[in-house]
Amino acid sequence: MSTLNGQVIGQAHFATRALLEHAIAPLGVDFGQVLALNALTAGPVDRTPLVRRLARARRVDESGVHEAIVGLVDAGLARLDDATEPRVSLTDAGHRTQARVAEAVGDITARLYADIPPAEADVAARVLTLVTERANEELAAVA
Repeated sequence: MSTLNGQVIGQAHFATRALLEHAIAPLGVDFGQVLALNALTAGPVDRTPLVRRLARARRVDESGVHEAIVGLVDAGLARLDDATEPRVSLTDAGHRTQARVAEAVGDITARLYADIPPAEADVAARVLTLVTERANEELAAVA
């Protein structure tokens, strides 16, 4: 029986992320860009709040998120409008790329979670959500 701890959770994250990075490599996007693509699927978003949200979620410096967005714009997958507070939106090519990413994620998820009973998956999701909430609370307290 495995002990649930950060190492086990991290190993699952990194192994799954490696599969995703392998699957998205032919699309010409990286993991940070995938997160930005996903965040833009619902429509245009103000750039500054988008950068802050993604930086917090990934626990990275905002400059890395700016680079990901610039990379998407340079690749023709996203565009910035000319407003004082630029809004970022997906282009048609960006929507197509994001759909292919979503398909890859769905395929990976189907393979990795195929034989896990739904009740066990629900418990795991609740536990991991709780751990994330607690870690975020502690991070907020030390920030």
